Parts: sequence; structure tokens; C-alpha cells
Amino acid sequence: MLSGGTNMAAAVRAAAALLRDRMMHGGSRTCQPWRCQSMGAMAAATTETAQRARSPKLQVQPGKRKPKTGILMLNMGGPETLGDVHDFLLRLFLDRDLMTLPIQNKLAPIIAKRRTPKIQEQYRRIGGGSPIKMWTSKQGEGMVKLLDELSPHTAPHKYYIGFRYVHPLTEEAIEEMERDGIERAIAFTQYPQYSCSTTGSSLNAIYRYYNQVGKKPGMKWSTIDRWPTHPLLIQCFADHIVKELDRFPLEKRNEVVILFSAHSLPMSVVNRGDPYPQEVGATVQRVMDKLGYSNPYRLVWQSKVGPMPWLGPQTDETIKGLCERGRKNILLVPIAFTSDHIETLYELDIEYSQVLANEIPSSWTVVWYDLLSDLCLKRCASFQKPLNFGKDKLCHAGLAPS
Repeated sequence: MLSGGTNMAAAVRAAAALLRDRMMHGGSRTCQPWRCQSMGAMAAATTETAQRARSPKLQVQPGKRKPKTGILMLNMGGPETLGDVHDFLLRLFLDRDLMTLPIQNKLAPIIAKRRTPKIQEQYRRIGGGSPIKMWTSKQGEGMVKLLDELSPHTAPHKYYIGFRYVHPLTEEAIEEMERDGIERAIAFTQYPQYSCSTTGSSLNAIYRYYNQVGKKPGMKWSTIDRWPTHPLLIQCFADHIVKELDRFPLEKRNEVVILFSAHSLPMSVVNRGDPYPQEVGATVQRVMDKLGYSNPYRLVWQSKVGPMPWLGPQTDETIKGLCERGRKNILLVPIAFTSDHIETLYELDIEYSQVLANEIPSSWTVVWYDLLSDLCLKRCASFQKPLNFGKDKLCHAGLAPS
């Protein structure tokens, strides 16, 4: 299996390309209102304030000079310890950009409490916590080092981690950026493909922060809200697929079925116009084009929850179906993940590998740093159209839990 860690390699080089273009050509992107229907605001600010009471340490990074450009790396995050699982789930089930529930403020704590033991067991089986903060830090360190070399006029650069459901929360990262006196900020999603439930939720968190504190941003903001077909991202996937295909016997290599697996979405969300399925499909198409369509392949979807219709076919059902037909040479590629977390380490490495009886270790190279730096460089030269966080929300969605 090609794990999420493999993706890290081509993303710091493509991120440098995107950031370089944003720095050179300026401009920013807001979420277009036609993408999703409005599903209401977050839970009360007082609830979130209480959840944020345990503030983490500042995101200290090496450097002598005051940072000029801040890059906020947006992601959902994951609990670092088993004790963090409950609060992670509580914030997740309270997020109305991710899902809408009846009497959500009352129901979310009940669901979080009931699901905590099961999710804790999953994290216990992958080592006791999520590695997503570690991977994000490694990516950030490599990215800003390259940016300081490639774009000295916008240096020093500093990365900040902004998670939705665990510390450091997005709001905490923004507070630190404001204290650091950052002049220019880039909201940089770590999801290659855009969805209102992921990137949209993180962008709304930025909006809500400034709306709650009642003041304008002290820095000019720009966004990188998607990068599903960036050449270096495609190169990264293609290179690692070729590498993993070489592990199969030569006589079987052309028969290997490549399964591209992405997190599923409820069909109710897809039918409202969320672009995520199309953008995931675009990534797959570009990767297979790069490979010359050398192998049979399918796009499959994982992590379905509940009885409602979701995007399919499901990853586990597809694997079982292929094995039943004797097609057991399968390469599983997590196409929508840029670092290892519960869905790559538990679902792909443990649950699905029990069907395949084959686990392939992860690896990553400096190409990922070049990807991230490339993305960011395109945002750092000028900020001609800074984001306006004082009017409308950036994006809204209502999704079922993952």
C-alpha cells in the first residue's frame, strides 16, 4: 500500500511553486457561494472558548529575525494522546460546517462520549495518537527553509499549524500570528482537493475568529484553498506508484489494480454542489495520464458512517470483490491525504490490509517540500486583494461525521 506519508515528498516542492506564484502575482481567493448551501454558524462562542481553555505552547521555530510572512497550515488535526480523543470528537461533532444534527449542542457531547472508547482503541493500535502534527511540522520546516532561500524579499517566513479539532486550534494560531506582527498571511489548506467540510470549515474558522474579536486583521490575508492537479503533486503520486509497482513480480506487474482511495462524502452534500468528488477525480486522471494508463485502476471511497447514501464504491467492498474474483494484486493509494493519520494508518494499513494480507511501508522525499514551497511562493509577492473577513462567511456545508 502507498501510504499518506509518501505524498509528503512531492508536496513541499509543489507548495513552493504555489506560494511563489501567489507572492509574485498576488491575488487571493474566497470561497464561491455557489459551492455549498449555508447550514448555519458554529456552536456558541462561549462553548468554543471553554474548549480552548487548555492553550498549547507557542509554535516556536528557529530564527533570529521577526517573521514577515506567516503561512497558516490548515488541517483537521488528530489527537496526540488517547486522553485527547474525547475533546477531538466533541469539537468535530459540534462543527456545523462538517455536519448538521438536531439539537446539536446537546447531541454532540453524547455522541462524542459514546464513540470515544472505539476511537481510542483505533488510535491505540496505531501507536497511541495521531502523527499528523509531527508530519505537518516536518512539512512546515522544510517549506519555510526553501521559501527563505527562494523569496528573500518576503522572508523570514514562519509556518503556523491551525487545526480544527485539536490544539493548536486555528484560532490559537491566528492569535499567535497577530502577536508576532506578521505582515502577510497565507491560509494554506493541506487538503489538495477542496471541500466545504474541510477547507471550507477552516476558512470559516478564520472568519469567525475576527468576527468574534470584533477587529480587522492586522495582516493581509491570501489563500491557497486547493491544488488537486499541481504538476509536482501529480509527479509525487506517479513516482511513488511506479516505485511500489516495481515491488510486484514482473510477470504480474501490468495486472496490478491501482485503487485510489479518498474519504467519502454523503450524497446529500455532493448533490448540493461540493466540488470535492470532481477534484479528486481530476487528481486521479492526471496521475493515470502521467503513468500512461499502464494499469487497471478505480477510484474508491472510504470512511462511510451511518445509513444514508454516500459516495461509492466503498474501498473495503471493492477490495473484497476483487479478491473474490482472484484479483489479489492490488496497490492501494490514498489520493486525498498528504500525511499519515487515522484513516491511512488504521483503515488502510490495518483494516484493509487484513483483506490484502499485505502492508507496504511509507516513505517520503524532499519533492514534497518543493511542492509546498512552490504553492506558497505564488502567494507571497503581493497581496492586491486581501480577504475580507468582516462581511459574509466564506463557505458553509453540512456533512455527516467521518
